[in-house]
Amino acid sequence: MSFQNHNDRREAADAAKKAMLEKFKTKAAPAQIDPAEAAARVKAAEEKEAKRVEAEKARRERVELERMERKIAAETAAKAERERVMREAKAERERVARELAAETKRKRKEAEAAEMKRYEDEARRDLAAAAMRKRR
Repeated sequence: MSFQNHNDRREAADAAKKAMLEKFKTKAAPAQIDPAEAAARVKAAEEKEAKRVEAEKARRERVELERMERKIAAETAAKAERERVMREAKAERERVARELAAETKRKRKEAEAAEMKRYEDEARRDLAAAAMRKRR
């Protein structure tokens, strides 16, 4: 880029800058606002802020209520789970007790049957021995 071309561009940029500054300086001052209108705007803004605060309060209460409901639901579910586990454990203990009782009953019957067989065998042996003695 030539030096002359650079100067031309710089001058054009400076001129544009000055034009923008002049435009800004000559811009019309904002119109004066009527005090009654300003008061009405302030009142409207305050009412809007009050509504926003009320809505925020209601939202916070709703969120807190939902949080409490979720907490209660979680506690209820945990309680139901504990009760289910306890019921299952109780049922398992009862099943084991029934099996143990049945096993004990079976062993007792087997012991009685073995004792009866021993007595019968002993009685047969005694009868056979008596018969042998009688034959002699």
